Amino acid sequence: MELFFLALLIVLLVSALASGYPVAFALPGSALITIGLAAAAGWIFAGDNSAYFDQGDPLQWLNAAVTNFRGIYFEAERDTLIAIPLFVFMGIMLQRSKVAEDLLVAMAQLFGPIPGGLGISVVFVGALLAATTGIVGATVIAMGLISLPVMLRHKYSTSLATGTISASGTLGQIIPPSIVLIILADQLSSATDRASALRKADYREITGEFSMPSEFDLTSTSAGEMFMGAMLPGLVLVGIYMTYILIMALVRKRTAPPVPFEGDYDLGFAKRVALALVPPLTLIFAVLGSIVLGVATVNQAGAIGAIGAMIMAGYRLMDGKPGAFRPAILAIASIVAIALLLSFNTINVRNIQDSGDWAAIFSALIAVIALMTAVLWSAWRTMRIENTLGEVMIDTAKTTALVFIILLGAAMLTAAFRAFGGEEIVRHFLSDLPGGFLTKFIVVMAVIFILGFFLDFIEIAVVVVPIIAPILLADTSANITGVWLGVMIGVNMQTSFLTPPFGFALFYLRGIAPPEVKTTQIYKGVIPFIALQLLGLAIVGVYPSLVNYLPNRVNLTSETAPPPRNPRLQLCVEEYLFPRYDAQAGQLQSAISSAKALDLSALPDSYRNSLGEGLAKAEATFAKVQAVRDAKAALDAFVPDYRPVHIEVRDIQADVRKLKKRIAGYEQDIRRARNLGGAASAIEGRRASIAALQTEIREIEATIPANWKALRKQYQDLSKAEKNARRDYRRTVDGAYAPVQTVLEVLDHTGELAGLETQIRALGSVLASATVNDTAGVVDALRAVEGALTPIAGASAIKAEFTKARRALVPGFNLAEAQAAVAAGVAKLEAEMAWRSSANMSVAPALSGYEQTIRPNIGLRQQRRLTSDQASEIAGCQSMHRDISLEF
Repeated sequence: MELFFLALLIVLLVSALASGYPVAFALPGSALITIGLAAAAGWIFAGDNSAYFDQGDPLQWLNAAVTNFRGIYFEAERDTLIAIPLFVFMGIMLQRSKVAEDLLVAMAQLFGPIPGGLGISVVFVGALLAATTGIVGATVIAMGLISLPVMLRHKYSTSLATGTISASGTLGQIIPPSIVLIILADQLSSATDRASALRKADYREITGEFSMPSEFDLTSTSAGEMFMGAMLPGLVLVGIYMTYILIMALVRKRTAPPVPFEGDYDLGFAKRVALALVPPLTLIFAVLGSIVLGVATVNQAGAIGAIGAMIMAGYRLMDGKPGAFRPAILAIASIVAIALLLSFNTINVRNIQDSGDWAAIFSALIAVIALMTAVLWSAWRTMRIENTLGEVMIDTAKTTALVFIILLGAAMLTAAFRAFGGEEIVRHFLSDLPGGFLTKFIVVMAVIFILGFFLDFIEIAVVVVPIIAPILLADTSANITGVWLGVMIGVNMQTSFLTPPFGFALFYLRGIAPPEVKTTQIYKGVIPFIALQLLGLAIVGVYPSLVNYLPNRVNLTSETAPPPRNPRLQLCVEEYLFPRYDAQAGQLQSAISSAKALDLSALPDSYRNSLGEGLAKAEATFAKVQAVRDAKAALDAFVPDYRPVHIEVRDIQADVRKLKKRIAGYEQDIRRARNLGGAASAIEGRRASIAALQTEIREIEATIPANWKALRKQYQDLSKAEKNARRDYRRTVDGAYAPVQTVLEVLDHTGELAGLETQIRALGSVLASATVNDTAGVVDALRAVEGALTPIAGASAIKAEFTKARRALVPGFNLAEAQAAVAAGVAKLEAEMAWRSSANMSVAPALSGYEQTIRPNIGLRQQRRLTSDQASEIAGCQSMHRDISLEF
């Protein structure tokens, strides 16, 4: 019966959408009706309202939907969707301020004289508008009204002209900032959590181990990562479009002839081009650059974009009147002033120390007031001129409300789909496909492509993605990232605007195209661009680093970057280091030999011994690296023969688990029938079904190869040997570098320790004249010394004596014991200063040179963060997907 109600859910949804019923109500309505009917049928026919649910009961699934509502609106940490109204406002404001017209005219005049130049200018402007407005309809209409008549007048092929305009207008779906990417990031964030739970459950069930290693887990997907991941694929599409138009212009010259510019390329022309091009580029850099550089979150970047768009509209709507640029100039001057003040001052009202700090605070306050004045001035202009601001805010509210109510409805639909076992059915269907992940992925992409003929991108994103994304993300054979999957889906969904019969870009262009342009010509024109989009999809699929590199690079260089010893980075760190050990072997061994020859007699025994052990471990590093390589080579040699058997057995075990789940369902039916006094024949029928399934399980398990356990054990032994070799290497290099780092840190703090010598020696005089009445003052003096010694490396033994002295005074006031402890502390200080001073002269320079030599290789794991070059290399390594299925 679960399958019946699942089919009913799908039929209701498809019928509602096909009849033109609003999507926002079709999604939750289908879910509520189906859940209600299933609950009523279960109560009437089985006496249990949960009888026809795959798991759980109606209230549980309705509560799950309500939880999804709360997740969208009320969870503080899930703020991805806040960016939607900000970027919508930014796009509509720029569209109303006619930035597109300025760009199109200027770029057409600039590129027109070259073959295909007018078409290339349309693609270029489409990319710029995608990175600013991101509104497909407005972009297609603007370019269609301005460029299409010009292209047709200059004998451009009608199909090429319409196809170029339609395809360029859809770039806003993949080039950030894009509403599609924000919605996908939100959906994939939930899908990643679901996939992580599925992967952990599989690991626990297959291996029997309760805890899955963190490096096998999935990481969540943010809107910022989606933006960064989509940048290069978006540029790839732009490059493919431009290349196609240029080739067409060169091969079939009549399709895209040059368009001569009738004016002069003089200073006035340069000014017009700069005025049309520089402001949008500046806004793009301010929005996307702030995200990439880690200056702002996606939400903060959206606010920057909204304010920047309003300032641009403030001067553009004045249309060249006197004083049009005053608010913009004031805003630019204020931002420059704030940037300069932040560069040369630490502006913090809680840390004002002198008159210079006060001057910086007041200067920053003036600059901020000036910036607010410029913003309010621009807002007043946009409100006064044709009520632009009011209309933009109303349109923003409408668009945002539409997106959010669809998201809420989709949450209910997804809950209903899972309630009737739909997710499990899809998962099993995809898992049973031959060819592994690649087949599953191609099938999913094909389904999304076909759905794009009939559904809008939002409907696909909120209905299909929550169902298929967890299944694809949980697959360990590909181990894909959520960002890559999101960008692939985004590029695929971009075709939904071009595919007949419901491609919205085609409708937009048909509405403003002249009568002589036939609908069939528009359809014919977009076909090559659909093929180009699929080519772009294939390129991104084959080269995942196009998507993954930039988010990884930014993550590794941000203020919150993980340290090099993070478990997720270890394989890539070692792939980066091992070739460098080979290249720098002579230099490293020479540095180690020189360090071993140092006279360390000035150091205490503990430091001297630890340095000796560290140098021995540094010398052993090369052998440990070779051990890792040998273990990996042995494992790699075994895997090709083992992998097919592993896949075969895991597929068999998956089939067994499905049958066991059916048995559990039959057992539940028997318990329910007993409780309700069901017919004995029905119970016996279920028992017979269970017996048949148990027989089938035994038959299936008998097909497992006889040597499976031996092969599995051999693989686990080889895998364990490699892991142990890597663990041994890591412990060796950590032990090689840590003593050097410790000794240099201790010697580096010699000056700070010397600065406390007077304060410490004064404690003897304080205690000599102290009485019981002076206890509080003496204890405070001891605490002050302890606090001053705490941050000084290697001073813990000295500090311990003063702690002992303080405890001797409170609560018992044992003056003699306190004086003895202070005297011991002073003696330790003198001894410490003596050896530190000597070592700073004889050991520190050479040891520091040795540390600098081994820091970027042997000592890399002990550093706080990666350098820029290291982060670039390791980000490239992390960008490739790794198969971890053999660990499951």
